Amino acid sequence: MRCLQWAFWCVVFGCLVLLTVPAQAAKTVTDAAGRQVTLPENVERVVCSGPGCLRLLTYLQAQDRVVAVDDAETKERGLDARPYALANPQFQTMPVFGSFRGQDNPERLLTLDPGPQVIFKTYPHMGFDPEELQAKTGIPVVILHYGDLGPHRATLFSSLKIMGRVLGKPQRAEEVIGFFSKHIRTLAERTASLSGTETATAYVGGVAFKGPHGFQSTEPDYPPFQFVNARNVVATAGIEGNQRQHADIAKEQLLEWDPSACFVDLSTLQLAGMGGALHELRHDPAYQFLSATQDNKVYGLLPYNWYTKNFGSVLANAYFIGKTLYPQRFKDINPAAQADRIYTFLVGAPVFDELNQGFDQLAFTRLECR
Repeated sequence: MRCLQWAFWCVVFGCLVLLTVPAQAAKTVTDAAGRQVTLPENVERVVCSGPGCLRLLTYLQAQDRVVAVDDAETKERGLDARPYALANPQFQTMPVFGSFRGQDNPERLLTLDPGPQVIFKTYPHMGFDPEELQAKTGIPVVILHYGDLGPHRATLFSSLKIMGRVLGKPQRAEEVIGFFSKHIRTLAERTASLSGTETATAYVGGVAFKGPHGFQSTEPDYPPFQFVNARNVVATAGIEGNQRQHADIAKEQLLEWDPSACFVDLSTLQLAGMGGALHELRHDPAYQFLSATQDNKVYGLLPYNWYTKNFGSVLANAYFIGKTLYPQRFKDINPAAQADRIYTFLVGAPVFDELNQGFDQLAFTRLECR
C-alpha cells in the first residue's frame, strides 16, 4: 500500500515539474561534498534543511525565497536565541516540510505549492540522506558544511560562497565574509599588543550542545576568547579532537585553574527549575571558592549554540568580553549597540533587546552569584 502511495506522489510530482518548471538554462554547482549539482539558472524558490541552514540563507538576504521551513521554526518557545528567527517572524507561519535536524519528509516536499527548486542541506550526515532525498524528490540537493568562526572558518566561508552562487548572490556572500573577517581582525588589533602578564584568564560555562547544560559545559576553542586574546583556561588542558568543540570539565579542575573571570552562556537558563549554570554558581559551595565568584567577576553572555552556532552573537560576545577584560582597549564600544549593528547587517534588524528580554535582561551584565 505504501509503495502505491509513493508511486502516486512520484507521478504527481512529475506532473508538477512539467507544469511549473519550464525549460530554462541550467547551471552546475559543486557543493561542499564535492558533488556536481545541476540547478536552474535562476533559483527563486528554496527550502533549508538542517541546523543553521536558514541562518546562512538569511545572512545572504534571500529569506524571501523560502517556500517552507522545518518544524524548528514553527514551534512555540518560551525562549528563543536565534536572531535570524526573531528578525523574520514570518517563518513561524510557513508550510512545514519536515522535522528539525534534517528529518525531511519527501512527501511533504513534493506537495508544496509552490515547490522548491533547490534544497539546501547542512549537517548532511544528520537526518535524511541527501542523495536519497534528491533521488526521491527529483529536487536538487546542495550540501553545505556549517563550519565556525574558529578553526573551521574557511569551511563556513566556502559554504556561503556556494550558497551565493546558487542564489545568484555572490556579491552578498563576499560582503558577509568580509564583514566577519573585518570584525575578527579589529578585535585582534585591539588586543594584539597585550603582554603575557596583561592577558586575562577566563572560563565560559553553561555552553549549550544539543540542548542546555550546566556550568561544567564549555568549549576549549571558544572563538570569542581567541578573538580578544583572553587565556581560556580550558584551551591548554590537553583536550583533543571533537572535544575541542565541546567538553565537560571536572569541577575540581576548574577550581584548580581558578580563572580571573567567568562567563555564563545564558542558554543554560532553559534549565530553570532543574538547575543550570547560574543556579550551580549560586548554590554549590565549591564554586564560592572561585576567585571570579568572590571578586564578583561573573558575567552573562548571549547564547552561543541555538540550532547550532549563532555567528552574530559570537561576534557580539567577543566585543563584550573584550570590554570586560580590557576596558581601556574597548572604551569606545557599547556592547549592546555593537550587537545591534552586527544583527542589523546579518539579519536585517536590531534584535538585541528582544533577544535579551527572553533571558531576564542578563546578557552583558555582571551576575550576582553569592
